[in-house]
Amino acid sequence: MLRLLEREELAVGELASALQLPQSTMSRHLKALFEAGLVVKRAEGTAMFYRLSADALGTAARTAWELVRASLGESATHAGDDLRLAEVLAARQPDPKGFFGRVGGEWSDLRRGLFGERFVAEAMLALLPREWNVADLGCGTGEIAAEIAPFVGRVVAIDREPAMLEAARRRLRGVTNVEVRRGDLANLPAETGEFDAAVLSLVLHHVREPAAILAEARRVLVKGGVLLLIDMVRHDRAEYRTTMGHEHLGFSEADLEGLATDAKFTFDLYRPLRPAIDAKGPGLFVARLVK
Repeated sequence: MLRLLEREELAVGELASALQLPQSTMSRHLKALFEAGLVVKRAEGTAMFYRLSADALGTAARTAWELVRASLGESATHAGDDLRLAEVLAARQPDPKGFFGRVGGEWSDLRRGLFGERFVAEAMLALLPREWNVADLGCGTGEIAAEIAPFVGRVVAIDREPAMLEAARRRLRGVTNVEVRRGDLANLPAETGEFDAAVLSLVLHHVREPAAILAEARRVLVKGGVLLLIDMVRHDRAEYRTTMGHEHLGFSEADLEGLATDAKFTFDLYRPLRPAIDAKGPGLFVARLVK
């Protein structure tokens, strides 16, 4: 909390969103920090804003905070907090200046009210080549296959779990250019060079030997084919290993570049995705590997 409040003056809800903690928890801790003289606050209308002001701290408290801050170092948790803070700040409405200034802060809300949330991302799928054959690897309930299908020639959705495949078939009923196949990611039920592109979404962290899975995905791609990866950035939520069976606590750019090299891919892109302010999980990235 103090890391962020040293950088920005924040309302209770903003701090709660950035730290992925309940607002009641933020209020309780902010009250204690204020009473201890570690943060200052000001009212703006009905909102209360807090910040850490080094100038307002006594000498002993300032020295203690400087020591604590220096000891924090870098961590995946802090990196995620910083990304969410950037989204919180971006969501603030600008001061009104002229017509576009007046509507600028409201335009996103107005557009969502008129057209919903999905249209930009869905429309961007039209950039995909219409003739492509695409594999949705570890397809789960078929959500990605359903999204891609209207924009490409053919989609093959592959998963090993019968329950997932049953749900995928229900979702994809009536979609004529999608085929559902049962198979293991380590031994895909597909011909060599069958696909122009493949997607692995939130799958790789469950795999014990990800380089082997990437190599098998490479086999089924044409030369120049693209493997799109969506997964968690490296994080330190070790409880995910036991509560959700995760084999890996996300992947850094260096991690993924090493895996791509081992699988004989060209490592083309790694980009953290903007976090949703109300999301509770670790940050995500998208990566592009080319055969």
